[in-house]
Amino acid sequence: MIYFDYLSIEQKEEMFYISPADCSLATDKNILAHALGATLYMPGTANRSISKVINNEIPGLTSTVLCLEDAVDDREVEAAEQNLALQLGTMLSFKGQGSSLPLIFIRIRNVEQLKRLTKTLGEAMNVLTGFVFPKFDTTSGFEYFEHLVEVNKTTEKTIFGMPILEGPSVIHLESRSETLLNIKSLLDQYKELVLNVRMGATDLSGLYGLRRSPELTIYDISVIRDFIANLVNVFGKPQDGYVISGPVWEYFSSNTRLLKPQLRQTPFQEQFGGEGSRIRLDLLDRYIDGLLHEVMLDKANGLIGKTVIHPSHILPVQAMYAVTHEEYCDAKDILANGGNGGVTKSVYGNKMNEAKPHTNWARKIMTLSKIYGVLNERYDHTSIIYAGEKLQRAR
Repeated sequence: MIYFDYLSIEQKEEMFYISPADCSLATDKNILAHALGATLYMPGTANRSISKVINNEIPGLTSTVLCLEDAVDDREVEAAEQNLALQLGTMLSFKGQGSSLPLIFIRIRNVEQLKRLTKTLGEAMNVLTGFVFPKFDTTSGFEYFEHLVEVNKTTEKTIFGMPILEGPSVIHLESRSETLLNIKSLLDQYKELVLNVRMGATDLSGLYGLRRSPELTIYDISVIRDFIANLVNVFGKPQDGYVISGPVWEYFSSNTRLLKPQLRQTPFQEQFGGEGSRIRLDLLDRYIDGLLHEVMLDKANGLIGKTVIHPSHILPVQAMYAVTHEEYCDAKDILANGGNGGVTKSVYGNKMNEAKPHTNWARKIMTLSKIYGVLNERYDHTSIIYAGEKLQRAR
């Protein structure tokens, strides 16, 4: 699993100061937790889409969740489970032949289904990276992770859990703080098995009858913005070691636009001329500018990784996680200080780097630089987005 593997060797040498590393054999949970990128959700009944995963036909795909919960009709659950077992068995065969697969997770409905699946899948469990636990609370959460402990006694590699916080008690003001703290206390007991903490922004918005438009970000919905602030406050302390993932982006096309676009024309036109302008317009037609804006806000608030529901979102989202040369230089200088404090002028001469308050930020940048690479000085995220869009058009 190497990010931006759709780029040619020449393109990588031109664009990157440090190329992305191979994370396919990562045994460091911290690296793996930061390496999910754009996680594509698809129904467990979507045979055609799952076949594309097996045959490596989705450009840039590094992680996927096969959903047996909301994405599957209640009347089709048994068929979906049987189908998933068959598909994972095929994946196991492909993996045995040396084929590469993305990180694969299953979103289950309840503890009973988790127990049933882990028994049914047998050796195919070794294809999985983990399970996603919806509607997570302390009661179901204890059962989920207790069973996961038992599962890991029988598997060749660690099988992780990713709780989704999306129930009323985590967002309603009267219960939020106590619930979040209780969930953290529970997760602390199973920390080595918790890969990501995720949020169900769609479900949480629905509790208030709200839904963001494609021209807004989730941070424009004030009640969700406040929840994210609390989530980061509880789970975002570096010493606790949790990685919080960004919420799902729901849109992939639109015919109308009321507000001003959020992608500047200059970077595309100056670097890539007329074709760059056309690609920018295509991004605007699909509201990718809103998605990219939300990813920037995710990053600013300490969230890494993004749930997506359409393959066209994968490449632009992951482009945003590449570390810029300026970020890398700043992080390197801060860490070179050894935590002794003090202030230095940045290599780019546009800011002051304070060693002590910026150390945790610098460590995160160094982690991301190993996974997503470091761009060359004269390149930015636009360059990777452009290359990805050209690939999408060619297909």
